[in-house]
Amino acid sequence: MVKAFLKLPAVVVHGRAQAEWALRVAAGRPLLLLSAPGAALNAGPGWFKGVLEQAAAQFPGAPFTAALDCAAAPGAALAALRAGFKLVVFDLGHPSAASVLGAAREAGAEVLGIRPEALDLGTLDPRRRDDERRISALFATVPPQDQPT
Repeated sequence: MVKAFLKLPAVVVHGRAQAEWALRVAAGRPLLLLSAPGAALNAGPGWFKGVLEQAAAQFPGAPFTAALDCAAAPGAALAALRAGFKLVVFDLGHPSAASVLGAAREAGAEVLGIRPEALDLGTLDPRRRDDERRISALFATVPPQDQPT
């Protein structure tokens, strides 16, 4: 069975402004906000959690799922789970994969062994109409939700 979050349109966000842009354009449609590759090692889970909280405050009730990429760093993955992330990307070929999967199970979280395909907002500019249309097209086939999931 394919997890519901894997069916969501996914965007890579590198900061608060991009997360807000994605939530604005999604206009109540569910989406997956994905960190940059290995972001947990650079900025840490607290930074990405803060980005998401600030963006969500601007769009209360916006339905989104967040995934923090922890690369092949089990310590980063465990820190992300402790910080409350319910979805992390982690290299399941790592020798500590069983420990990370066990911790995720205990936390009621999921571990993705492969990054989902996603539109990287770091390559787009919200001031360009073509880029605005490109991100809008990502959500065109997804119906808005009345309640966040």
